[in-house]
Amino acid sequence: MDKGSRNPSRHALETSRKLRSEMSVSEKHFWAAVRKKAIGFTCKRQVPVGPYFLDFYFPEAKLCVETDGEQHASRLEADRRRDEFLATCGVATIRIPTLDLFDSTGVAFAKWLHVVREACLERSGRPF
Repeated sequence: MDKGSRNPSRHALETSRKLRSEMSVSEKHFWAAVRKKAIGFTCKRQVPVGPYFLDFYFPEAKLCVETDGEQHASRLEADRRRDEFLATCGVATIRIPTLDLFDSTGVAFAKWLHVVREACLERSGRPF
């Protein structure tokens, strides 16, 4: 992602701070699992890129992770346009259904963490 695609305006920074302080339960759950390089990569929350705010962003891998609640079923076209915009900035997007984060066995959540880590490794160029 080049600097031109970032949106460091004062409004964007204030909005990012507000979004970080008002994270959903699913975002808090995912953040607890990836913060402090828990999967080997730095993760940032609510990063502004163009007109969008990325739920989670792994800068070394140029990877966005979105936790998608049920409301996203009615936003498929908007999400597709957003993902395409991010791709033009060199950012790949992984969308995790919120329900998978709260699977009673924890298997689905562990699977997604593995998918995110593997994507980070592949996109960063680090050896596996």
